[in-house]
Amino acid sequence: MQYRKIGQTDLDVSVIGVGTWQFGGEWGVNFSQNQVDEILNQAREEGINLIDTAECYGDHLSERLIGDYLKRHQREDWIVATKFGHHFHSPFERTRHVDADAVLKQLDRSLKALNTDYIDLYQSHSLEDEEFNNDDLWTMLDKQKQAGKIRYLGLSLQNDASIHQTNMAKEVGADALQLVYNRLTQSPEEEIFPIAQKDQLGILARVPLASGYLSGKYKPGAQFSSNDVRSRYDKAEQQAMLEKVEQIKREEVPAGVPMATWALAWCLQHPAVTTVIPGCKSKEQVISNAAAVKLDLVSPDHPQFVK
Repeated sequence: MQYRKIGQTDLDVSVIGVGTWQFGGEWGVNFSQNQVDEILNQAREEGINLIDTAECYGDHLSERLIGDYLKRHQREDWIVATKFGHHFHSPFERTRHVDADAVLKQLDRSLKALNTDYIDLYQSHSLEDEEFNNDDLWTMLDKQKQAGKIRYLGLSLQNDASIHQTNMAKEVGADALQLVYNRLTQSPEEEIFPIAQKDQLGILARVPLASGYLSGKYKPGAQFSSNDVRSRYDKAEQQAMLEKVEQIKREEVPAGVPMATWALAWCLQHPAVTTVIPGCKSKEQVISNAAAVKLDLVSPDHPQFVK
């Protein structure tokens, strides 16, 4: 495993993390504690030390499953990132709670669910710019940092990443950005990454497999069920993406290399990216994800590389 430092923090994170949206029950699978334990045990064996979750992944359900694991293992072995701003209402539906008092309650609930006294990286969760512009919120969070409940702050940006929030990240005390970045979604390279590099912000790349399109499992003509997240795209857009993926697989992915492994390594070659946080539903997927560090695309010459 390779490790990179998040921005100007002292958080040395594995370049492959574990995204845990799936533990909240919206992937069509209800994970048992034993399944979560198996995934996190394998992650640790691979040298992975970053877990990314959120308060609204099943109304703290993902956090509770992680917390149950953490109370039986060494908390200091893990860098735990979670988020604030939403409340789980029903599958794929959230209510928004972003005022300072509500977020403080969310923080305390997250700490309890995670069975920990501190959160390594506490991230705003897809805030609108008008929600972000809230001095009371950031003052409260700074006080929680001083109290030791939070080590560092981050901004998990909406799919259409906010340039305003990126520019203001250091102003509100944030050291990291989380955003969608993958071979099919390269827009952050245009404006967000240059700002992040100038301000020395870490980048956590989410959805690195483009919601599974870059897994290599699906051919043009594939159909997705109504409860599959990929069904949100219209049929023409689905097929266009599948055809693009087939072209990428044919022209860019080395022979014998799993496309999913290559897609993670592709993200990590950009000098702005600190880590990728793919979801995984089995220990086999953890092993496949971790193999990305063995590809030539992932270089120890990366500016954030930790020797």
